[in-house]
Amino acid sequence: MSTTRNSPTRLAAVALAAALGVSALAACGGSDSAGGSGDGGGGGGKASKTVTLVSHDSFNASPAVLKAFTAETGYTVKVLKSGDAGEALNKEILTKGSPQGDVFFGVDNTLLSRALDNGIFTPYEAKGLGSVEAATQLDADQHRVTPVDTGDICVNYDKKYFADRKLAPPASFDDLVKPAYKNLLVTENAATSSPGLGFLLGTAARYGDDGWQDYWKKLKANGVQVVDGWEQAYNENFSGSAGGKKAKGDRPLVVSYASSPPVEVLYADPRPKTAPTGVATGTCFRQTEFAGLLKGAKNEAGGKALLDFLISEKFQADMPLNMFVNPVVKGVALPALFTEFGATVARPETLAPAKIAANRDQWVQSWSSLVVK
Repeated sequence: MSTTRNSPTRLAAVALAAALGVSALAACGGSDSAGGSGDGGGGGGKASKTVTLVSHDSFNASPAVLKAFTAETGYTVKVLKSGDAGEALNKEILTKGSPQGDVFFGVDNTLLSRALDNGIFTPYEAKGLGSVEAATQLDADQHRVTPVDTGDICVNYDKKYFADRKLAPPASFDDLVKPAYKNLLVTENAATSSPGLGFLLGTAARYGDDGWQDYWKKLKANGVQVVDGWEQAYNENFSGSAGGKKAKGDRPLVVSYASSPPVEVLYADPRPKTAPTGVATGTCFRQTEFAGLLKGAKNEAGGKALLDFLISEKFQADMPLNMFVNPVVKGVALPALFTEFGATVARPETLAPAKIAANRDQWVQSWSSLVVK
């Protein structure tokens, strides 16, 4: 079953930044292609001083941070954005052995098995991996991929809607099927959207193989609305977002990210003292994003240096306000915007990549038959 998914990084930030004309970094230090082979990259010729990072469209980093990488290593980073997460990964699978770049960033735990099964990565144990949270190291035995960030797909709620009605917002999956929340939730199609798929996987983790379909029958009976993607759900249908308010959205509950409330604060003018949206922390599914050295990379040495850098404290500390994701390196502090306005998800739902690989397509097919058709 072929599906198209939005990138799992914070689409909220990207969409709002684009709407407000905030530029996103595409590359640092020029757009020339990586030529020749890196040190140890195979072949002769002059070693390239450009290392190419292939990514989904939501990759972003501060120019100063990528310049610091160049100053430390001598390598200049070229970023090649290659569509949403699923599309970008499929391109690398199709070009296996002759990749578009040296490092691929953006495969997450919902698609990890596809990348590993197709053998697109060369194993490399990145320097500093000992400081990375053990729970994120899902390929610890072979080091084909390096964890870079985590994020949580969760139901967000419109604070004003619930305050005006003196109704407590939902806190868990169980709450969402209660009559008090009938016709309030909008979610994305699990067959076409990363957050939609993550929400489905969260229910599968919460209720198990035998219970998730019954849960979705109840959710459908309780009036859940399904739209194609996050952009429509969050910026049109959801009443709590800046875009939803303009579009007169009528759904005060939406499947988005735990980092969406800080985005609403960061890009508001003037900035509010409190976030207009909140997070139902009992509805979350944890995503982990990885990077790997592409098999056949022309600049293998530069790719290894870049993987080391992606889990350095400097890069990890830069990620939250650029991609609205959480660091995986222990001890890296979140910015005040996150701690003040974001949600801490203590017990997100998770599933092993092998479990996802064995069931993903069948789950999506069954979900579509139950909910969409």
